[in-house]
Amino acid sequence: MPKFSDEMILPFSPQQMYALVADVASYDQFLPWVVGTRLFNKKENQFDADLIVGFKMFKERFTSRVNLTPNEKVYVDYIKGPMKYLYNDWRFEPHGESGSKVYFTVDFEFKSMIFQKVAGLFFEEATQKMMQAFIDRAKVVYGSQALGQ
Repeated sequence: MPKFSDEMILPFSPQQMYALVADVASYDQFLPWVVGTRLFNKKENQFDADLIVGFKMFKERFTSRVNLTPNEKVYVDYIKGPMKYLYNDWRFEPHGESGSKVYFTVDFEFKSMIFQKVAGLFFEEATQKMMQAFIDRAKVVYGSQALGQ
């Protein structure tokens, strides 16, 4: 049952980081291993999303409900796929004049013990790679718009 939490100070506003994380439809453009996305059941501040994750010959589809608190929080709750559960939480707070403080937590467990053991071996590295992908995406999307730059 891997769980990972991190917090970081970034030179982007909470609004910018929120917009980037809430744009699930674009995940396949920059997140490692995400090869496809589909959004459906859209409501105000909530939608369901299928993410197709692929690595070499493996491909799995995850369906999650994404709950949005504009410019403050993105909370993801698992619906179906190869997991027993999956929770993902992003929070964004202003941090002085230099940008934002971003909090990130992910907690999951696979149904398959084999997948669970394999995931445990690579979990921290994969999570850090994913976090870096969001930071790199922010640099591409916002570039010189970053506060203090």
